[in-house]
This record gives sequence, structure tokens and C-alpha cells, in this order.
Amino acid sequence: MPDRQARDLHFAKLNHGQRLLTVRTLASKPVRAVSVFAAKEHIDPEVFKDKNQLYFFMTRYLIERLSWLCRDHRPQAPEGDGRVAITFSRRGGMQYEAFREYLARLKAKGSADVRIHWPVIDIDAVTAADHSTSASLQFADVVASAFAMGFEPDPYGNCEWRYAEMLKPITYSKNNNYLSYGVKIVPHHGQCTMSEEQLKMLALRR
Repeated sequence: MPDRQARDLHFAKLNHGQRLLTVRTLASKPVRAVSVFAAKEHIDPEVFKDKNQLYFFMTRYLIERLSWLCRDHRPQAPEGDGRVAITFSRRGGMQYEAFREYLARLKAKGSADVRIHWPVIDIDAVTAADHSTSASLQFADVVASAFAMGFEPDPYGNCEWRYAEMLKPITYSKNNNYLSYGVKIVPHHGQCTMSEEQLKMLALRR
């Protein structure tokens, strides 16, 4: 993108042609994508009243799927000790020490409802970095924004699902099951009222 002055990528700030180039390029790389979505209009606001509570809850689902991915791909990736180092894109108001404590509580509780494969999660390695300093965080922004645009209507009611379609080859799946692995919707999509545009995204994930 020689016409762009900034060297860091913010997917939302790119024009349509640049977005297509970005997702096409990313889809050709040896990476895997996992996305989680909160359908907030279907979530009782009284359930998640504390600061960052919903954010932590949704991130738990993301880490579950990251842990499965690391576990399943360990035979093909023997480097290191098999654990994942989680890096957040730094955001205001987020206390990362509090999130590490949240993970530690989940691990200690040992609830059957929490399906994180703990041997691959390094809680002490949870850190944060500035978006502009990390290509990995910028890749994550591409995936998150591309999939969000497939579910979130623009001012005219249109959802742009083509970006997610182009990323399907790198979306985490198991036995061709995407909706339980590479894409997680809370509540379950069967409990959400979706437009015809949004339903196109579900069709892509099958």
C-alpha cells in the first residue's frame, strides 16, 4: 500500500480495496484465526455489571479455543514448551493483572463449564503491548474487524461478509466445524435474532 503514510494497520481505517488486499494476504499465511462475538442486545445487562466483566467473560471463550488449537497442533509444532504467550492490544481502563488473577481463579475452581486446556496456557505470560508496535496485534485487529463487519450492519443495514469469507481458509475448525471452534457467538446464535445479512455469515462458517 505505497500510498499509505502510516506503517501500522487499522483495518477500520482502510478503504475497501485495501481491506481486500489485507485479508487476501493474511489468508495466504501459515496462521489460524479465532473470533468470539457478544450479541449484546440478547445479553441481560444485569448479569455483567462490573467493570470489564463481560470483556473477561468473552475473552475466556477466546482462550478456550486458543488452548484447543495449541493442544491439537502440538504434534505439528514441536518448538518451545507448547505453551502460548497471550498478548493484548493495550486499551484504556483494562487492568491486565486483574485478568491474570481472573484466569488463576478459573483454573483453581476447576469448573466443568470452563473448558480451557490449562497445560498450554501460561498465565504469567499474559501481557499487553501497543497496537502500533506489534505486527501480530495488527493481524489480530484485521481478523476481529473483518469478522465484525460481517455481523455488524452499516448505517444502511448492509453487512460485509466477504472479508470473513476470504479468511475462512485460516479460520480454526475441527471436522469442518467452524461455529464451535473458529467462531463463537454468545449467546448461541440460535437464541439471537439475525437479519438475512447476518445469516450469510453463519452460512460461511459451515
